[in-house]
Amino acid sequence: MADKFTELEDRLLRWTDDAERENLGEMLLEIHAFQRTANSGYRAFCDTRPAVRDWRDIPALPQQIFKQCAVRCFPAEETVRTFRTSGTTGEGYGEHHFKSLRLYKAASESGWMRAGLRRTGVLALVPDAVEAPYSSLSQMASWLAPSSAFFVRSSGRAWAELEKRIDQASQPVTLFGTALAFLDWFEWLECRRLRLPEASAAVETGGYKGTRRALSKEALHGMFGERLGLGADAIFNEYGMTELSSQFYTAGVGAPHRRPPWARGVVIDPETGCEVAEGGMGVLRLFDAMNLGSVCAVQTRDLAIRAGEDFILIGRDPKALPRGCSRSADEALATRNEAP
Repeated sequence: MADKFTELEDRLLRWTDDAERENLGEMLLEIHAFQRTANSGYRAFCDTRPAVRDWRDIPALPQQIFKQCAVRCFPAEETVRTFRTSGTTGEGYGEHHFKSLRLYKAASESGWMRAGLRRTGVLALVPDAVEAPYSSLSQMASWLAPSSAFFVRSSGRAWAELEKRIDQASQPVTLFGTALAFLDWFEWLECRRLRLPEASAAVETGGYKGTRRALSKEALHGMFGERLGLGADAIFNEYGMTELSSQFYTAGVGAPHRRPPWARGVVIDPETGCEVAEGGMGVLRLFDAMNLGSVCAVQTRDLAIRAGEDFILIGRDPKALPRGCSRSADEALATRNEAP
């Protein structure tokens, strides 16, 4: 079983360099067969579902299962890292266990570049992986940005340092952080306006749920334009979650989130369990070939509109509990002692 894991991992790593290397459907079916064999709990879950004839038939594990039991296709003692969803608001937290971080790292870096984002000049408004070891978002940011490029507000000094870094920048920069962190920074800036170097960008990861603050995406993106001089095509949203290894990106408001070659978002009619027609709305089901050590199909609680092989994100099902990797990063920020 360990040999099969390594074989699949090596093939998936090569895929991040060559978009045409594998067929997504065939790869998902092969990964599903491995995961069903390696995880007795998931096998029992699958046994209650119809037979799998197509990759779309792969039983998708509900997100909430990640906070009820260990979803793992390898012995527990081989776990090298565990990431957690948020859990400080009383709903508990989910855990995603990793036998290796190689696939998560490759998917994060390759997905970032495939979205058209630069690997140089990244400035992060999240804690780094040392400060927030259970945050998958912080780990991703630590691969994309050097340790000197993290600006976490424990006092106004960090925001002042970020402003200074931008003022001195002569090359393009990419700001990367949660929506809440950006809102805090914009409020700290007050009426000051900065101008980023040509070809700069910003990437926000959403997330106000469970807090006392809220701002529409249109209003937040308007701040990026007003305060930083960024056009709509330079303001990105990154959609990911602790239970996945891959991310989906969109630029501007209301545009589809684009998938990397090894992942797919399918919009499901909750009544029939089938994919909705083009332009239809339903619940988002995510397939991620890089999720080798857990499950490659996850049923989310997010609503979306089908847009070809991509999706337009609507937001959290109002009946769902607030959670997510952005929340986790924001809660890590909240544990710091803030000075006036």
